Amino acid sequence: MDAPVRALLESLAGHAAPAGLAVAFSGGRDSTVLLHAAARTAGRLPALRALHVDHGLHADAPRWRAHCAATCSVLGVPFTALAVDARPARGESPEAAARAARYAALAGVLAPGEWLLTAHHRDDQAETLLLQLLRGAGVSGLAAMPARARFAGGWLVRPLLDLDRAALAAYAAAHDLAWCEDPDNAGQARDRNFLRHEILPRLARRWPAAARCLARSAAHCAEADGLLDALACGDLAHLVEPQRPAELPVAALGRLPPPRRRLLLRHWLDQLGLPRPGQRVLARIEHEALGAARDRNPWVAWPGGEVRRYRGLLHARIPAADPTPSPQAWDPAAELRLPGGRLRAEPALGAGLALARLGDRPLTVRPRVGGERLRLPGRRTRPLKKLLQEAGVPPWRRAGLPLIYVGEALAAVADLWVAEGFQAVADEPGLRLRWHETTASRAVSANVSD
Repeated sequence: MDAPVRALLESLAGHAAPAGLAVAFSGGRDSTVLLHAAARTAGRLPALRALHVDHGLHADAPRWRAHCAATCSVLGVPFTALAVDARPARGESPEAAARAARYAALAGVLAPGEWLLTAHHRDDQAETLLLQLLRGAGVSGLAAMPARARFAGGWLVRPLLDLDRAALAAYAAAHDLAWCEDPDNAGQARDRNFLRHEILPRLARRWPAAARCLARSAAHCAEADGLLDALACGDLAHLVEPQRPAELPVAALGRLPPPRRRLLLRHWLDQLGLPRPGQRVLARIEHEALGAARDRNPWVAWPGGEVRRYRGLLHARIPAADPTPSPQAWDPAAELRLPGGRLRAEPALGAGLALARLGDRPLTVRPRVGGERLRLPGRRTRPLKKLLQEAGVPPWRRAGLPLIYVGEALAAVADLWVAEGFQAVADEPGLRLRWHETTASRAVSANVSD
């Protein structure tokens, strides 16, 4: 049995059968080998298809796409092409932008339980480890690419990770495979290409097993990272409330030794789906957000994330969007998406907005503009600002809270309060409001560094 076929079957053995398999098929030699090996074992594998991503960055992209479609036709594999906008944002590397766009597109088309197969191999792993070392990465980064990782409701599997580039080249030659060559891969402007063409060959001449040893080191780092992850999970379970995952108690964090505290902070932000901050930003969180005087409300931000402190709690969130500038009509039968979150209503008895008190008057959702007043059941009318302060709502969350109006009367504030005269009483049909603030957005849950 050919090595790629054997490696593919071994990577799937011992696991519950996936709903289907999708090969990330660029048309290059490595992904061509993987697709060909998978097609040869079609009788022993779940339903197979190929996904090709056109980044829109190269003049030859249409030719590559046509080649991939023709190859799949010959192999009898269903083919899907995806077009993405992979242009980098200001300050973002082109490789990182293309990678993010590619995996986001792939995640978006996978069916529930379908696994994604990629053709990364041992030499790719060695290159990744060296790149991470040169970037000063920690244990998590040095773990490089895992053979299996959770991804888009299924798994991302790299079945060829224990094979080297030479083994894939031998398979391609033995089966007379044709593939596309990206001319950019021959240059050395990119760091990975420089390592591939200049550094790793020199290392291999001195240490023939260099790539194998580097991959082994990555596996050791992955094992250590798993142990550290288990430690951080235990710490987080003791400190975070399940219903308030984006908050951590400052005092408890301060009692942890610094290395363990930093580990916990990184794990916490990862679990929330926020971009992991660099070493300098993490140091700022420790010194500014945790070390400031008790009467201060420090704020540390980085691209895609921010941490704030308020009343003894550390809050993590994505940077808030501006509140909607104008009222929006709302049909409570449908969820309303707002810049700061999602508002919906659930039928309830004796709770929420009383249906009988709404009548035919329209419901509108408005942002805070200041000066609003609210009368809570059994209490006098008071400024909304005072009520929010007394309830301990952090200042940065107040502006994004949706205010629900019935006609021109303020009837409810998010899912915090229903005003006097609008609340449902015992056994009366009502609408219980639910406000889901956008505090964090889960990223694709896999190591997709390459």
